[in-house]
Amino acid sequence: QVQLVESGGGLVQAGGSLRLSCAASGRTFSTYAMAWFRQAPGKEREFVAAITSGGVNRAYADSVKGRFTISRDNAEKTVHLQMNSLKPEDTAVYYCAAGASYSRVAGRPDYWGQGTQVTVSS
Repeated sequence: QVQLVESGGGLVQAGGSLRLSCAASGRTFSTYAMAWFRQAPGKEREFVAAITSGGVNRAYADSVKGRFTISRDNAEKTVHLQMNSLKPEDTAVYYCAAGASYSRVAGRPDYWGQGTQVTVSS
């Protein structure tokens, strides 16, 4: 069982940066692949980024590639999403997710956080 709590959301102007954090509970955090998703108003939840359990491999949605960076600290049981060059279209609720495998976390995660709001003003 893994519980996930996101933080770091807020209001930022276009071109600015935010760093989201996700704190996990549970002794098996280091065995889970982790991911970030987002859901904008009136749209379906979409994949943003994923990282393998050991932190070696990462994947990004085309819309954020080159601007966002996912990272993790297994000792601290945290995963981060550094978001640079933010655009108004990045406005969404951002969710942290955990999955038993890299492929699973990108498609059907096993655990979800409650989400944190990111608003980018133009």
